[in-house]
Amino acid sequence: MIYKRVPLHQEIVVDSIITFHYYELSGSYSTKGERHDFWEFVYVDKGEIHVKRENEEFTLKQGEVIFYKPNQFHGGRADVKSPPNLIIITFDCASTAMNIFENIRFRVDTQEKKMLTWLVNEGYNALSPRLDKPFKRVMHKKKNAPFGSEQLIKVYLEALLIHFIRRLKTADTEPPLRAGDNGNMDEDLTAQLVDYLKHHVESKLTLTDICKKFAIGRSQLLRIFKANTGCGVIEYLNDLKVERAKTMIREEKYNYTEIAKLLGYNSIHYFSRHFKRSTKMTPTQYSRSVRAQITHHPR
Repeated sequence: MIYKRVPLHQEIVVDSIITFHYYELSGSYSTKGERHDFWEFVYVDKGEIHVKRENEEFTLKQGEVIFYKPNQFHGGRADVKSPPNLIIITFDCASTAMNIFENIRFRVDTQEKKMLTWLVNEGYNALSPRLDKPFKRVMHKKKNAPFGSEQLIKVYLEALLIHFIRRLKTADTEPPLRAGDNGNMDEDLTAQLVDYLKHHVESKLTLTDICKKFAIGRSQLLRIFKANTGCGVIEYLNDLKVERAKTMIREEKYNYTEIAKLLGYNSIHYFSRHFKRSTKMTPTQYSRSVRAQITHHPR
C-alpha cells in the first residue's frame, strides 16, 4: 500500500510573545497611549476600561475583547466606579487572516473564556516575572517550566484566535445560543445560584438561607453546585467577597474597616485574615501593589 502525506496548512501562526499580563488596576489608572509594531489584544475580565484607539473613544466592558493592529495608536483609563481586571497579550503574527480583527471589538463566549483560562494558566507556568507583576515589559522563560509549556502558549493562543475568526465569520448566519437550550436543569440551577450569590455578595448568607431560597435540600445543592463549578457554595461566595473587596480597594473610596462592614464581615481582623488566605497579601500589601502598577507604568 502506498501512503501519501498530507501537508497541513496553517492559517494562523504566532511567531513570538512580547508581553503577557493579567492586571488588576485601580480606579485612578490611565495611560496617554502608545504604538508598537506587533499585535495586542485586551480582554476585560472584570470591570470596565475607557479605550482610545486612533480617533475614537469608547468603553470596553466585562467580557469584551479588543485588538490593536501593529502601529495603531491606543491608550486607556480605568473606570473609577468599576476598576478593571485585564488580560493583555502582545505577540507577532504575520498571518493575513488577522486582518479580521482590525477596528472591531466583541464579546467572548463561554468556550473562549475557557481557552483564555488555559492560556493564562500556561503563561504563569512558562514565563516570569509573574503575569500580575507591575508592568514588566521584558518577559523571561522559566528554567523549571513544565514540559511543553511554551508550546502550549503558542497552541492555545493560535487556537483562541482561530476560534474568534470562525465565530466572527459566521456571526451573521448562526442564531445566538439561548440559556437553557441544552435542557440541563442542573446547569440552569447553578447559573441561577451564581447570579444570586453575585447579587448578595454583601450579605451574610448561610447554606440554610440559600436552600430555603431555592427550595432544595442541602446535599443536593452542594452536589449540583460542586459538579458544575468545582467548588462549594460558601467557598464560591467567599471568593466573590474577596474579588469585590479588591475592587473596592482599587476604587479608593472606603477604608478597610468600611469594606469589611460592607461585605458582611464581623470584624476587620477576620476580613484581613480571609483576604490574605485568598490572595497571599494583606489588604495593605494589595493596595500598594496596585499603586505600584501605576508608578511603574510608562506614561
